[in-house]
This record gives sequence, structure tokens and C-alpha cells, in this order.
Amino acid sequence: MRHTTHKGLQYRAGEVGEVEDVIVLETTFRILLNGEQVAAQVATDEQLEALGAGFVINEGLADTVDSVTVRGTAILVTAPRLCAALTETGSSGGTSYRCGVRHVRSDLAITPAEVIEVTEAIFSDDWQQTGALHCSVLFHDGRLVAKSCDVGRHNTVDKVIGAAVLAGLDRSRCVLGCTGRQPSGMVKKVANAGVPILVSRAASTDQGITTAGAAGVTLVCFSRGDRFTVYTHPERLTGLRP
Repeated sequence: MRHTTHKGLQYRAGEVGEVEDVIVLETTFRILLNGEQVAAQVATDEQLEALGAGFVINEGLADTVDSVTVRGTAILVTAPRLCAALTETGSSGGTSYRCGVRHVRSDLAITPAEVIEVTEAIFSDDWQQTGALHCSVLFHDGRLVAKSCDVGRHNTVDKVIGAAVLAGLDRSRCVLGCTGRQPSGMVKKVANAGVPILVSRAASTDQGITTAGAAGVTLVCFSRGDRFTVYTHPERLTGLRP
């Protein structure tokens, strides 16, 4: 990931001093599906093929992806398109489409210890160094298969899902962990990807919880240290009884 540095004045406990901080570089990338622009995403300049593949799957624009090519700041995706109606940008920060929300079907179950393992995997050196990034991870059958840090939490979800799409993984056997809060737009991405379990260090909203319940997603929030809260479909967490 590309960085730069900027000087600033830091106030700390009554003292002022000059500092030089590591700053993340951001770029606007255009995502085109079958030649038509479907989004302009502010993102970091890595894992761009995965960003394109994940975006079209997570927004419900396609079920499968044929190819992804990056040309400069254009990400060119070819796929059988399902949905075309554009709506306003949602709270997740990404473009939103009237494509409905898919219902997730999976018999995957994990233990509380595995929830904690997913949460611990979210941390990264880039996140700690800059403080400007969200991070997501994707586990497949208990194994870490993708990790992404980006200025947008929605981008990190698109990138790790896109990595699974490009690798041909069964997403119904996946668990996604991320740093960001979970409004309905973020939960819809995970549901459209067919991922049954979503773990976040942050909070959800009422509509995020409602969406997860209706879409068959197990939503786990406030996952920090040895604690977490399960809002929907707790049957996928083994041994979880009050």
C-alpha cells in the first residue's frame, strides 16, 4: 500500500511539538461492468481486480464474474448482469442498486473461539501505523484466505469477497470479519455474496440487524477481546447458550 508523509503540530498534555505522520494515499477508481460505469470508488491502489469482482457480486449486479482487467484507474469487469436500476448512495459509502437482497443458505457453524480468532486476524500493521484504514478478513473452512485494508470499509468487504470469487471458493463456507459498523448496506453486501457469518468489532444499526435476520446472516458485533454480541441466527455459533 502506498503511503506518504506529512508534517503537523501535535498537542499532547500541554506540550506542542512537530511530528511527521505516515499518511495513506487514496485514488478514485471507476468500476465498469460490461463497458458501463457502475461506480466511482475512492480506494487504496491494491487488490483492484478483487475490488471489481467483489463490488459487482456484493451489489447484486451479477452472480458470477467472467473476467477483471485493470487499466490505469479503470477496473473493467465482464459478467452476466442481473440488475441495472441505480439508486442513491447508501450509508455504507458505496453505490446502491435496487437488486434486492439474496437469502443466505449454509449449514456452517463455528465456535466462540473461532469468532475471537477471526477478530484477532483483522488487525494489521498498516491500520496501526496510519489510523486511516478499515480492515476485513475472510476465513474459508477455518483458514484465513483473504485480508484487505482500505480507506473505505465497504471496499475492504468488496476486496476480500472478490478474492474468494476469483479463487472460486465456496462462499457459503466463509466467515467475514471487519472493523466497520454494520448498517443495512454493509450487511446486504455480505448477504449478496452468500457469506453466512459476519463478525464486526463495531456496532450495527436497527436496519442492519433487521436485514441480517431476513437474509439469513449471522450478525456478530462488538467483537473485542473475549466478548461479542450475536444479534441474528445464533444457531451458527456452537455451544452458545445463556
